[in-house]
Amino acid sequence: MIVSDFIADFLYKQGVKHVYELIGGMITRLVDSIHRQGKIELISVHHEQAAAFAAEAEGRLTGIPGVAMATSGPGATNLLTGIASCYFDSIPAIFITGQVNRSEIKNDRQIRQLGFQELDIVSMAKPVTKGVFQIIDPCEVPNVFHQAFFLAKSGRPGPVLIDIPMDVQGSNINVESAGLRTDEALVEPRYDLLDQILNSMRLAQRPMILAGGGVRSAQATELVRRFVDIVKMPLVNSLLGMDILPYQHPLRVGLIGTYGNRYANLAVGKSDLLLVLGSRLDIRQTGSDVLFFKGDRTIYHVDIEVGEINNRVKGCHPVLSHLVSFLSSIIDLASKMEWKKPRKWIAEIADLREKWPDIAEAQGVKGINPNLVMHELSRYSKEASAYLVDVGNHQMWAAQSLELLEHQRFLTTGGMGAMGFALPAAVGASLATGKPVVMIAGDGGMQLNIQELETISNHKLAIKMVIFNNRSLGMVRQFQQSYFAERYPSTYWGYSSPDFADVANAYHIRSQSVMDSQSLPSALEKMWENPQAPFLLQVFVDVSVNVYPKIAFGHPLTEMEPFVKPSEMEGT
Repeated sequence: MIVSDFIADFLYKQGVKHVYELIGGMITRLVDSIHRQGKIELISVHHEQAAAFAAEAEGRLTGIPGVAMATSGPGATNLLTGIASCYFDSIPAIFITGQVNRSEIKNDRQIRQLGFQELDIVSMAKPVTKGVFQIIDPCEVPNVFHQAFFLAKSGRPGPVLIDIPMDVQGSNINVESAGLRTDEALVEPRYDLLDQILNSMRLAQRPMILAGGGVRSAQATELVRRFVDIVKMPLVNSLLGMDILPYQHPLRVGLIGTYGNRYANLAVGKSDLLLVLGSRLDIRQTGSDVLFFKGDRTIYHVDIEVGEINNRVKGCHPVLSHLVSFLSSIIDLASKMEWKKPRKWIAEIADLREKWPDIAEAQGVKGINPNLVMHELSRYSKEASAYLVDVGNHQMWAAQSLELLEHQRFLTTGGMGAMGFALPAAVGASLATGKPVVMIAGDGGMQLNIQELETISNHKLAIKMVIFNNRSLGMVRQFQQSYFAERYPSTYWGYSSPDFADVANAYHIRSQSVMDSQSLPSALEKMWENPQAPFLLQVFVDVSVNVYPKIAFGHPLTEMEPFVKPSEMEGT
């Protein structure tokens, strides 16, 4: 069996249904083998970064590593942003790069390059992967692929890169001896610590759960929902934990952090116990004042990596465990106890929500209120299986105000924060679910991978694209307003964007633009007339509209703009 045929067969046996690629000389063997096999659909995108983001979305939604391929040289380097995004957000993915023939690899020669488009992608990708392999001996192929899939899915998930020279791809191998590793042992929590946590929760007057993206990475969402229903504790979420509890769940509070719902940040500030599940407690969640975040409250921090606990926020009780093991064990113990709903505390949170509604934060808005748009979009998009959200002001408006249903997912790029994520991710999400998805982007991010409109049109994907066009790079423009005396080079001055409705028409995608709230409902109705067809809705937003609330940098997370001004310039 030749190597490329083995790879096609192996990927299919792992449950891979799509391989995202932009063909180049050094992966033509692989593409040909997958094509001849006929069991995996090749999705030919128009930039390798798009292939990486599409694979990331498929990995997020299915738990099966998403797969993207690229040729050597520029094809391989174009994957790196998506690889890093998978690494920082703990997404299982396999990236396969073609390489020049073994005889054209420079190895230790004191030259820059030997073969055309030769590049040491292994060294470049190593810091942002769980594992990297360059296969020089064809006999290593079966074991490397088995190990790569095991690595990508086990423990804290993440990406793995496999670099394969062209002549290795065409070599013959014996595959009978290969075996798949399935012996992962989940890190178990200490039972005495579980008792301590449950007793602390029962004694607390204002207990809270903080759920982060690690819940989804561990495939522990249903366990968290069961746990919340048993212990009756309110839950706040980070940006990557948006879809852990549905919007209407009586114990869901909202988004916390830099651009969190004001009432959610205030509730965290009042809490006396915090159980952190799968969250890094990075600066975008806690604000820069970590001493206030810790305060006098008891914090139990559950994570699979010891280095994440007591990293920025000190004084937490460490719980080193895989979330599935932790939640399974603590649910078993908690279900044998009697739990009373903290009604006074829940009512206090409800009062905060009523006092600080998300739709009233952007005061004096000219034209369309973006938070209102998100609520309206939610009401019309109940058929959507997922929201794919890019990076910028629209990302925060979406996180503050989308009304997610129980079956809906919220995907965005967290740690990497890469503009251009949403459009190709929507391609991967649409193919992974087979159902309509909603993409939300700004005019800036949309232009980074706008070429994938052709992929959407070509495959007739059910992607509803909503573009918030404020004719600027709004998040950085707001930063310049705060710290650079309202000088706006590159974000507003000298920046431009097209009419995206016209662009959509060039790709034979139906579109509509709205400039006022009154025309929004009819536009949304039109967008969903045919749920299975792509559609682009352009929403014009005034350039002056900022995202509020926002933690005033240098202050506790409860002190937020526009009422409190930053005491120092943000460094992250």
